[in-house]
Amino acid sequence: MKSMASSRAFAIGAVRSLTTPTSGTYIHASNRTGFSVRTLAVSNTSIRNLNSSASYRNSEPIDPNKTGAKLPLDGILVVSLEQAIAGPFCTRQLADLGARVIKVERPGSGDFNRYHDTRVKGLCSHFVWTNRSKESLALDLKQPSDLSALKKILEKADILVQNLAPRATERMGLDYQTLKTQHPSLIVCDISGYGSTGPYRNKKAYDLLIQAESGFLSMTGSPGAPAKSGISIADIAAGTTAFNNILAAIIQRSKIGEGCRLDVSMLESMAEWMSFPMYYAYDGAEPPKLAGAEHASIYPYGPFECKDGVVMLGMQNEREWGIFCEKVFGREELLKDERFRNTSLRSQNRKELKEIIEECFKSSRAEDVLEKLQSNGIANAKMTDMEGLWDHPQLKARGRWMEVETPNGSIPALKPAGAAEGLDVRMDRIPSVGEHSEAIFKEFGIER
Repeated sequence: MKSMASSRAFAIGAVRSLTTPTSGTYIHASNRTGFSVRTLAVSNTSIRNLNSSASYRNSEPIDPNKTGAKLPLDGILVVSLEQAIAGPFCTRQLADLGARVIKVERPGSGDFNRYHDTRVKGLCSHFVWTNRSKESLALDLKQPSDLSALKKILEKADILVQNLAPRATERMGLDYQTLKTQHPSLIVCDISGYGSTGPYRNKKAYDLLIQAESGFLSMTGSPGAPAKSGISIADIAAGTTAFNNILAAIIQRSKIGEGCRLDVSMLESMAEWMSFPMYYAYDGAEPPKLAGAEHASIYPYGPFECKDGVVMLGMQNEREWGIFCEKVFGREELLKDERFRNTSLRSQNRKELKEIIEECFKSSRAEDVLEKLQSNGIANAKMTDMEGLWDHPQLKARGRWMEVETPNGSIPALKPAGAAEGLDVRMDRIPSVGEHSEAIFKEFGIER
């Protein structure tokens, strides 16, 4: 793996001042509207302290500009009251782009997502994925002094992100309506299961529950055996939606000089992603049939058994179907078979067609089938497992891996996907609970 990248940041406006690391790093920028642009991220959850090493407690604030390079969100301060996946995934992407993110966590235990497993050098796989490049601030928000400290930090923040239980921020006076009177340029992003209005507004939500509520589970698996997504897809959808809308809000604020509230719902985020099957079932029509790993309406498009494994292949037009029949397995007569005359008929008669294709493939190695498909321009893929993804030659060839530090040593991490060409990336350490508390208190003049 490559060496760990230095953290960097890019200013939304002209950077006017930057304090030294010893006094606490805080970037102060102004945009063309004249209002201050700052960012602070805080995450608030329940976490046990995994790390007792003094070297990982009381760390200095992350300096996202220490190399002199710029990233798009340099100068933006995000405070995040976050837990689980949706909030942390949103703010990690903001940090990737240079924002300073202060994650507020419960003293001692922190974000409960630290403890779902211990697969990564004793750390949780979910947590290390979503929490790099952040500063951890330990606050007990039930204590008036700690809540007061958070509100003082928010005076200099650009963005507040939260995905706590419904109404939790309202009870603490951290809702947008309360904050905007004193901080009119603050952007507040609330992430919840169902949104802040409507009959489900107070209902608890977890990823798998939203997979069910959104209709996603009705579209996966095989007949009689629906299957959940192998990843936290509803959380990821909400985190991505929040990230996109925050970027838009930053642009809007640069034009009108005012912040706003973003009300991000896991259900609505997933409903957007479910639009294809919804429209397929428009006006009472039958929804797509469950088809396992196959496409519900296009065929052949899915997995096929070979002598020593499985290959995935797909074709989406008649030209490719013709090439497949003529050149891949030499069955030109299938082009005249009425059962397979077009995509719709091939899908209706997929059982018979699958048997024909696998009869041809069963004497060949998967590697040879893939090579033949590729040489004839037929889309194909290997059935890759997690070990195969770690070692994927395409990711290695494109230099997609870097090292990031954790309280328990360095680990490999994928660079952010789709970064602009020539733009470096920010890949800073994953913090321990409260690692940056003392430095942040000192920086913001908070007496403890």
